[in-house]
Amino acid sequence: MASKQILVVDDEVGIRELLSEILFDEGYQVHLAENAEQARVWRIEREPDLVLLDIWMPDTDGVTLLKEWVEQDLLTMPVVMMSGHGTIETAVEATRIGAVDFLEKPIALQKLLSTIAKAIREDTLKPQTQAVEAQSQKITLNIDGQPQHFSLPLDLPLREAREHFDALYFDYHLRREVGNVSRVAEKVGLERTHLYRKLKQLGIKFAKKGGGDESQ
Repeated sequence: MASKQILVVDDEVGIRELLSEILFDEGYQVHLAENAEQARVWRIEREPDLVLLDIWMPDTDGVTLLKEWVEQDLLTMPVVMMSGHGTIETAVEATRIGAVDFLEKPIALQKLLSTIAKAIREDTLKPQTQAVEAQSQKITLNIDGQPQHFSLPLDLPLREAREHFDALYFDYHLRREVGNVSRVAEKVGLERTHLYRKLKQLGIKFAKKGGGDESQ
C-alpha cells in the first residue's frame, strides 16, 4: 500500500522541517508549502491525504485558504489546523468551516500522530458511511407539533426491512396516543391482544393495564 501524502503549510521553516522529519520517520510522504499561494498551486495539481494548515501566515491566513477550498470544492481531504497561543478560538471556528481538527503549538508528538491517524482513518471510512446513508430513506414525522426524524434502511432483505417499518409504524402511533395501546389498536385496526404480541415481537416497550412497561 502506498504511503499517505501529507501537505504541511506553515511559514516558519523550523516548524516545516520538524514536522517533515517526524512524519517522514512515521512512513508518510511529506510535501511542504511556506505560504498559501504554494499550497493553492500544490492542491490544484494534486490531492493530498491530509493537510496540516497553519492559521497565521503573512500573505493569506489559513482560515481564508480553507474557505477558498470549500468554495472551490477542493476541500476533499481532511485538514487539521495548527494554532499558536491566542488563536484557539480561530481554530475552533475553522472546524465549523470544514477542518476536521486543530493542534495547538507547541505540538505534542503523540497528539500530532494520533490526530493525523484518526483524521485519515475517518476520511477513508467516509465513502462507506455515505453509501450506507444513501441506502436509507430519511423520514420526518410530526408528533405533537415536534418533527421527529427516522431512518428506514432500504438495503436489507424485504423481511428485515418490513420489521424496521413495522417498528417505526407502531412507535409512531404509540407516541401519538401517548402510549395508550387500546387507542392504538383501534387506530391501526388490530385486536388489542394481537397488538400486544406484535409490540413484544418488535421489542417495543408499552404500558399494559395494571402494570409497568412490557417488551419482548
